[in-house]
Amino acid sequence: MMEFKLPDVGEGMHEGEIIQWLIKEGDAVKQDQPIVEVQTDKVNAELTAPAAGVVKKIFFSVGDIVEVGTTIFTIQEENDVPVPDTNISEEENQVGQSGDVKVNAEHITTKQHHQAVRALATPFVRQMAREMKIDIEKVKGSGPAGRITESDLKQFKENDSITREDANQHDDKTGQEMAPMKDAVLANGLENEREERIPLKGIRKKIAEHMVKSVSTIPHVTHVDELEMDRLKEFKSQLKEYSDDKDIKLTFLPFFVKAIVIALKEFKTLNASIDERTNEIILKNYYHIGIATNTKEGLIVPVIKHADQKTIFQLADEIRQVATQAREGKLSINQITGSTFTISNVGPIGGMHATPIINYPEAAILALHKMEHRMVVRDLEGVIRLMMNMSLSFDHRLIDGVTAVHFTNKIKELLENPIRLVVEMR
Repeated sequence: MMEFKLPDVGEGMHEGEIIQWLIKEGDAVKQDQPIVEVQTDKVNAELTAPAAGVVKKIFFSVGDIVEVGTTIFTIQEENDVPVPDTNISEEENQVGQSGDVKVNAEHITTKQHHQAVRALATPFVRQMAREMKIDIEKVKGSGPAGRITESDLKQFKENDSITREDANQHDDKTGQEMAPMKDAVLANGLENEREERIPLKGIRKKIAEHMVKSVSTIPHVTHVDELEMDRLKEFKSQLKEYSDDKDIKLTFLPFFVKAIVIALKEFKTLNASIDERTNEIILKNYYHIGIATNTKEGLIVPVIKHADQKTIFQLADEIRQVATQAREGKLSINQITGSTFTISNVGPIGGMHATPIINYPEAAILALHKMEHRMVVRDLEGVIRLMMNMSLSFDHRLIDGVTAVHFTNKIKELLENPIRLVVEMR
């Protein structure tokens, strides 16, 4: 009998929530067949059968929270043939019952062979391999003890020109995840006023915990400024012909990413964090920009790695891809960790200014608000300009108000004069 224990499918996760069982007790399953879907504070992971056999026992129900290392189901392996109880002594079994010995030897040999050829990989990597249409048994692992990593899969795909297949199963999970409890009548007895109670769990619970940790640890200060968008809008329009040729939808966000990266290189404490265990400030010389994305599960922050090394068009294409994956729940752990600075673009839905909460343990976050035509004064004359507000929340332990203002001034300078943005790109 094989026990399947909940693995750590994230970076140091401690527990997961059972979202959906894809089998039931008594079902015959194949090796690597999807068995159960588990939600962590990072991603949804589809766990697979470690071997072929029959599902004997399921220990948890949908909605249960399970700690890592806990057995969640058992499988009777197909080659695990029980030896009949013939009341024969151990000595007789070893010497006289050649038939039973043969069965046991075949069973042991089969299991040894199975263990020798099975690829070593986490459930998440196995799921990724299925989505990429890769036979994971053919991939050579570069990790510890030959473990197959995400990089191994990507390298294998490049070498063999294998096309990735988008997995689009189990999209509609909302019904099970957010099933409300029975309406409760208010204490005043008014039947026409009712409460609807929804369990705080899953990603929403993790977001809540993350926000509490951020505001209780980091002394937040928010600085608000405005900038003119007319020249940037004209510059973006001039690039439309080239972006259309590359089949890329060009938005304003890639220009902000570039301007922010340039400013971060000049004002290094905005791209830093505090190691509270060692009382050290960590200045980061890499630029991984988080893009806060609204999804039906809550706010997810996919990360654009090494943003300073990518062109405007490359950034536009990657931002579109990760935003789509975030809304579909298909982001990997690597895609949502490691950010050094975060952008929250709330402009498309409106709003003039805000006090965004820093994505702990980063030092700052920039919120972008709606663009609108306003009357402003230029050269002592009233003129109409396309304006946008931006709100910078920063960690006052690391960053003084003067530094924060200089930082946003640099962003304004680059975006209000796009030629400067191009000149300073590197």
